[in-house]
Amino acid sequence: MRILLLGGASELGLAIVGELMADQPADVVLAGRPGSRHREAAIESIREAGAASVRWLDFDAADPAGHPAVIQAAFDQPVDVAIVAFGVLDDPTTWLDHAATVRLAQTNYVGALSVGALLAQQMRAQGHGQIIALSSVAGERTRRSNFVYGSSKAGMDGYYLQLGVALKDFGVNVLVVRPGAVNGRMTAGRRRVPMSVTPQQVARATVEAMRRGKAMIRVPAGFGPLMAVYRNLPAGLASRLF
Repeated sequence: MRILLLGGASELGLAIVGELMADQPADVVLAGRPGSRHREAAIESIREAGAASVRWLDFDAADPAGHPAVIQAAFDQPVDVAIVAFGVLDDPTTWLDHAATVRLAQTNYVGALSVGALLAQQMRAQGHGQIIALSSVAGERTRRSNFVYGSSKAGMDGYYLQLGVALKDFGVNVLVVRPGAVNGRMTAGRRRVPMSVTPQQVARATVEAMRRGKAMIRVPAGFGPLMAVYRNLPAGLASRLF
């Protein structure tokens, strides 16, 4: 098995790679930010998880012009599973910051669609493959508290759901994963929220869903009925709840 992780130092992505290798070793390509201070730790964690080989490729999610070369290098051999795991969060002032808003959108939305198109080309050509796209429940209905982030996830979520439909007849599956707040580096120092999850919990649910051929999951599963109600609440009531 050969795995490509886009967002090579992502705690959530690394946990999924580790879970995929629970039964068999794999050749792993980590594609992450040039100069990432987490690079060596990411490589070592994958080695310890039992990887047959690990390679790092410099990859800037916010630079779509550089994406074709990275994907081409990653697919020097067929890739069985590609995980789209990069992204940035917003904060209470992002909506007032032009540069921060553009950077977030360029990474979470434009970057995600850019690699999605390239992965689709490669996997369609090879005739098989699995794409795992890490979205968020925040994209199901954008909230005032994080609407810059939520709107970017709403866009990428919709794209990958339909990419799965488009690729279905070519032997390629797409799984969209919508976790709640994930407790890790990205949320360090932030207030813990109800129904938050660990990277390991998301990884286990993701790999199980992938093996069952699912197109979308929420983690934890309890978000399903909750979001079914929340999506249909009147705007005024919804805004008072979150």
